[in-house]
Amino acid sequence: MKPTKNELFKRQLTLKEIGEVGQEKLQDASVLVVGCGGLGSPIAVYLASSGIGKIHLIDFDTVHITNLHRQVFYTLEDVDKPKAEVLTTFIKKRAPFTEVRFTNKAITKKNVVDFIESVDVVVDGTDSLPTKYLLNDACVIANKPLVYGSLYKFDGYIATFNVFQKDGSYSANLRDAFPEIATDIPNCEEAGTLNSIVGMIATQQVNEVLKLITGTGTLLTNQLLIYNSLQNTQLKIKLKPIFLKEKIAKLFKVQTYLDAACAAQNVDFQISATALKQKIKDANLEIIAVLNDLKLPFNVQQTIHIDDFDADKISIDKSKTYIMVCQKGLNSYKATVILRNKYPDLEAFSLTGGISNYK
Repeated sequence: MKPTKNELFKRQLTLKEIGEVGQEKLQDASVLVVGCGGLGSPIAVYLASSGIGKIHLIDFDTVHITNLHRQVFYTLEDVDKPKAEVLTTFIKKRAPFTEVRFTNKAITKKNVVDFIESVDVVVDGTDSLPTKYLLNDACVIANKPLVYGSLYKFDGYIATFNVFQKDGSYSANLRDAFPEIATDIPNCEEAGTLNSIVGMIATQQVNEVLKLITGTGTLLTNQLLIYNSLQNTQLKIKLKPIFLKEKIAKLFKVQTYLDAACAAQNVDFQISATALKQKIKDANLEIIAVLNDLKLPFNVQQTIHIDDFDADKISIDKSKTYIMVCQKGLNSYKATVILRNKYPDLEAFSLTGGISNYK
């Protein structure tokens, strides 16, 4: 069955604020959704269902069993499959007027400009602070609007950044709210999150995209909305455009957009994925996972959550080489430092970049 646009979008067309003119604006629009997890997956599905003409999905990750409680467009059968590809297949089955494509790779400083230059709107569905700043800075330089969303436990953050205004200037961006990348804020894997707040923030981001494209309603520009789901309270923080394009362009040249904790790691405490693969069958190798429920391509001898990692309680054999592993190489490095501080001569290393970097 292939419905007509009038059939598929009837309820939306009925709104006088949208109508046929607004629907055509949605059809003519192109949107880049970066991240296909808790935020990005519902964002992509709702945007396609609203009639966005072109959507490009970017995510390097695969579906994990721990994703399913909040990433509701994936099923048990999708575990271990690439998120962006699975989501693209789902969208194609229900959005016949949307051209959707995907890229199974991480967005980086080297490729971000190529990804954003041909789209009208960029949507941040990531859970990585460095990536959020990368998207923000690239959008400011390229004069692209960025619809921002972020989560921390029961709190959600939403804003629409870098929108062209009537006076010829651009609205505030992420650096006007938080000038520097924080180094002490855990992602949802480490801090946890409730699935309801994830869905709420995602649909708020969709709402911003639809208003931005159709030119209706009031956007969350020059302000940051913070919503707390436990208390059902919200706060709007006013922002002033201070970090302008020229300043951000200079920052873009020198910043790596790597996690600050990763950038500060001692290379002598690390082991690359290539080196680990060469040693993986070594009988004297002891691999310790420092997060629960990691999807691992090899066996581990111990699992000790980073919150319970105590060098005094771990039985150490100094004839062995110890490798700490986690998802992205942050908690494993913390565990390695703990062991090294207790046993300075111990051969203990953190897997660089974590399992995400182990191909």
